[in-house]
Amino acid sequence: MTKTTYIPVNVVESFMVDVFQGLGVPQEEARICTDVLIASELRGIESHGLARLKYYYDRIKAGVQFTRTEMEIVKETETTALVDGHHGMGHVIAYRSMRMAMDKAKKYGLGAVAVRNGTHFGIAGYYPLMAAQEGMMGLTVTNARPAIAPTFSTEPMLGTNPIAFAAPSDMDYPFCFDGATSITQRGKIEVLARAEKPAPEGWVIDAEGNPITDADRILEHLGAATAALLPLGGAGELLAGYKGYDLATLVEILSASLCGGKFLKDLLGFAEDGSRRPYMLGHFFLAIDTEHFIPLDVSRRITGQIMRALQGARQAPGQERIYVAGEKEYEMEQVRREQGVPVNPNLLDELRVIRDELGIEGYEAYF
Repeated sequence: MTKTTYIPVNVVESFMVDVFQGLGVPQEEARICTDVLIASELRGIESHGLARLKYYYDRIKAGVQFTRTEMEIVKETETTALVDGHHGMGHVIAYRSMRMAMDKAKKYGLGAVAVRNGTHFGIAGYYPLMAAQEGMMGLTVTNARPAIAPTFSTEPMLGTNPIAFAAPSDMDYPFCFDGATSITQRGKIEVLARAEKPAPEGWVIDAEGNPITDADRILEHLGAATAALLPLGGAGELLAGYKGYDLATLVEILSASLCGGKFLKDLLGFAEDGSRRPYMLGHFFLAIDTEHFIPLDVSRRITGQIMRALQGARQAPGQERIYVAGEKEYEMEQVRREQGVPVNPNLLDELRVIRDELGIEGYEAYF
């Protein structure tokens, strides 16, 4: 059994800032990138936290993601904007785009920003939470490199294409849904591979439609496009897998059709000659200022009433509790701040490689 090491949150945060700066990301932007990754760890989404650091490290080293984020506002109105991210740091592009949407919403009630030529920006839920923290509702979607097979297909065509929505409440935490439109996503497979654990049957199929459970094999076949993730609902129509497929397509449309961006297999990250190129992702951000519809305290109260009513529903036999979106993540944050960030031996090895290659000092006591 692999041993888990717990590293203090402030140490992990400091290390990530040092890594991003060591790669050439300006300090303020390195802190934005780090804050998104730390938020993921605190919320228990290990696939998009510290484990993603080498992901960005490798892409920057490969020249398909740039450390200097030079966003361009291509078109702008009072309530909308079209932004070109020029393949900078996705977290910075997304943070500033949601901030722009929020500023517009505060003035006009709604703010929407479409982005082309973006890059992976961490957990989608971080950005609608920005809005919820300031008394607004927020929505974020993004497309991604192909991984999901359409219903009745085995070919990866759509990205995991997450949908994230947050709304302020009168509870200790906002409502926050953040989920891929596939049953799982590549990052969770990577977490299982590092922990040397199999994936559940029903998550992934091979080119013949057979289930694959070996995590290392899944990653190998996903990379070769000879395996595909199944959409929410699973294979076929019996359990409504077509709904996950259609939701992924909805995200693809919002992420490409509003910004004139790339889509489907154009997001593979390879040029026609086989060389690597930027992934050219598209994003969409929406902020809604509830004060333009109804007083914020009323909106918060109603959202809270909905959440409490759901939590109080009749429990299934053997179950002790009913959760709402954002509740488990809120509770996990309290634990992680006290306990630290869990890191398994394989991830520790990755961190040591990054540390040594960048010549970063001061973390030998932790890894």
